[in-house]
Amino acid sequence: MRYFLRLGYNGTNFHGWQSQPNAVSVQQKIEETLSILTRLPISIVGAGRTDAGVHAKEMYAHFDVPGDIEDKSRFLLSANRLVGKDISFYDLLKVPDDAHARFDAVERTYKYFVSFEKTPFLYPFSSFSSIRFDLDKMNEAAEYLLRVDDFTSFAKLHSDAKTNICKVTKAEWHMLENEMPLLGDGCVFTISADRFLRNMVRAIVGTLVDVGRDKISISEFVDIIHSKDRCSAGCSMPGAGLFLWKIKYPFL
Repeated sequence: MRYFLRLGYNGTNFHGWQSQPNAVSVQQKIEETLSILTRLPISIVGAGRTDAGVHAKEMYAHFDVPGDIEDKSRFLLSANRLVGKDISFYDLLKVPDDAHARFDAVERTYKYFVSFEKTPFLYPFSSFSSIRFDLDKMNEAAEYLLRVDDFTSFAKLHSDAKTNICKVTKAEWHMLENEMPLLGDGCVFTISADRFLRNMVRAIVGTLVDVGRDKISISEFVDIIHSKDRCSAGCSMPGAGLFLWKIKYPFL
C-alpha cells in the first residue's frame, strides 16, 4: 500500500531534506521515525529537496507498507511524538500504488521572507535588511520570469538536473500582511512553477533584491536571464528566509 504524508518542518537544525553521510537531514529523521513505528525498513520519496536551513510549510512524501494503516489518527499521533519538535505530520493519505510525491506534483509554491526590523525572535525564518527595496521595480522585473522558461542563470552550477526548463506561473513581491505577522515590517516574495532547480529561488530573490536596491536595472535583469550564465546573476539569499509553501497534485 502506498501512502502520502503531508508534513512541515523547521529546517534550521537540518542539513537539508536529502539523506547524506555525517549530517542530520529531514528525510533521515522521518525514515527513522516511520521505521520504528512500522517495525519495517521504510524509505520515503519527497516532493522535492530543500537545502540546509530551508523550511517547509507544506511538503509531501510517499512510502510503501505491506498492508493498510488502519488507525490513521493513532499513527499520526505516535509519529509526531517520535519525530521531535522540528517536524510535524499533518495528514496521512492512501493513494494509488503508482502515485509519486515528486513526479506527480503539478505546481510548487515557495515564499521568501525579508524583515526590515531586526528581531531576536524570528531570525531563522527571514532575511534581515536594513535597506528598504523598491518593490515596484522588483515586481516589474519579476513579471518577466513568466515570459521565459530557461532558468540556467539561476541554477546551481554542476548540478544533476537534466534540464533547466521551468514554467513559472506566479512571481510577485508584496509587503507582509498575515503570512508572518510577528516579523513586523517586511516583505515577501511568492513564486510558483511546475518545477524548480536547486538554488533557483534564492538566486532569483538575490538578483531581484539587486534590482530593488538599484544595483542593476530591470533591463540588466532581463539580460541576466538571457545570458544563461549563473555568474552574471546576483548572490543567493540565505536559506533561513525560504519556505516551500504549497504543493499541488491532480488527485488531491
